[in-house]
Amino acid sequence: MKLSDLRPNEGANKRKKRVARGPGSGHGKTAGRGHKGQKSRSGGLKNSNRFEGGRSTLLMRLPKRGMSGQVPGEIKRVEYQVVNVGAIAKAFTQGEVTPEALADAGLVRPGYPVKVLANGEIGAALKVTAHKFSAAAAEKIKAAGGEVIALEGSGEGA
Repeated sequence: MKLSDLRPNEGANKRKKRVARGPGSGHGKTAGRGHKGQKSRSGGLKNSNRFEGGRSTLLMRLPKRGMSGQVPGEIKRVEYQVVNVGAIAKAFTQGEVTPEALADAGLVRPGYPVKVLANGEIGAALKVTAHKFSAAAAEKIKAAGGEVIALEGSGEGA
């Protein structure tokens, strides 16, 4: 077998439809677009599901509401990954707990700020590092003999 013997499989390569190349081609004159009308014109055909034949669309008639399209300098909400003290106690028995360790344990998604909440009980003395702590969660960790380290200079309270 030689390289020159290789051919694509039957039906693998479909020929491009060449339109508007004379009456002999079978796709001449109107090029398969029919006669006149918006669909026959170049750039024609409004087929968006919002288009209502030229009248004001429902989207334009209803008032704008809420916060959409944030402007730089405006309030941006920070979405924290929350993890409860009870879940930390189940996953870790000793040592240091960091956001990376929580992500490795599957308790939070990696790359997001973490907030520790107070649901559940903790018995082990753990050194917990997170971006935020609820006041009750910080209290429980300290009561168990652990240490609370808040990242980004954020306080212990929510």
